[in-house]
Amino acid sequence: MFDVIVSRKVREATDIFSFELVRADGAELPPFTAGAHIDVYVPDGPVRQYSLCNPPGERHRYMIAVLREPQSRGGSIALHDRVDEGERLTIGAPRNLFPLAEDGGRTVLLAGGIGVTPLLSMAEALAQRGAEFELHYCARTPERMAFGDRIRASTFADRASFHFDDGADAQRLRLDVVLGGARAGTHVYVCGPAGFIDHVLKTARELGWQDEQLHREYFTADPTASDAGDSFQVRIASSGRVFEIPEGQSVVSVLAAAGIEIPVSCEEGMCGSCATPVLEVQGEIDHRDMFLSNKQHAENKVFTPCCSRARAGGLLVLDL
Repeated sequence: MFDVIVSRKVREATDIFSFELVRADGAELPPFTAGAHIDVYVPDGPVRQYSLCNPPGERHRYMIAVLREPQSRGGSIALHDRVDEGERLTIGAPRNLFPLAEDGGRTVLLAGGIGVTPLLSMAEALAQRGAEFELHYCARTPERMAFGDRIRASTFADRASFHFDDGADAQRLRLDVVLGGARAGTHVYVCGPAGFIDHVLKTARELGWQDEQLHREYFTADPTASDAGDSFQVRIASSGRVFEIPEGQSVVSVLAAAGIEIPVSCEEGMCGSCATPVLEVQGEIDHRDMFLSNKQHAENKVFTPCCSRARAGGLLVLDL
């Protein structure tokens, strides 16, 4: 962790501010790759993850964009209302759980609302490489579209298309056209609201895309990702200790109370910080995260103890 200063705060669209962050000690910032995010320690609030949306080669600044969420639990509202230019924040070094494939094939970027942030950094990186790609950016209205002017003035403007919910039918996103003709070596990256992502993935699979070609990052947690659920047990492989996980408590909280710390960040099953190997399953895992793939869920070799559970009476043996 290290401290940064908010050097610029700009209203990019309705309910969206961008924040430009520079290192408080004047040093260069750690490098990052397209798709990376940082942990932001919100003053007197939670830790939240925000994607970096500036070009990946930059070391003098980080840029994030924050949507004011009506149901905010203290993150976005605090940044909007209480953090101004000149304020000091603590952040973590960049981590990338949503990286671009390195095989050099064609790339399709699909953004829904504030989900454009990691894809904007990807578009910058792909344009620098001279790679073949296209960006489709969907928003409810032009007033709610952040970074539209930046994209129109970019070197990849001719590869960007804008789609508005309140616009004419001719400009609406046609996934059957955009995702038609799936071919090996092409990758799809989608980020935005859960409903948008799920629709894109469902359509892509119906059109013949394979899971290894589809990459997604959610910005909001699934409403089912909570501590509710029946009791079950976990066993720590290294010690053999068994813990009862009661209804209303997560694996992370029960183990932390016993002195067994699992790294956590979002605590909503979105970031993957707490992903833990599972050595044995007696019963069935109730995967509630939005980070692991469907294939990983089916394999049951890893789970997210911040929110996922076992079904009633089950036992999970954890590689801890």
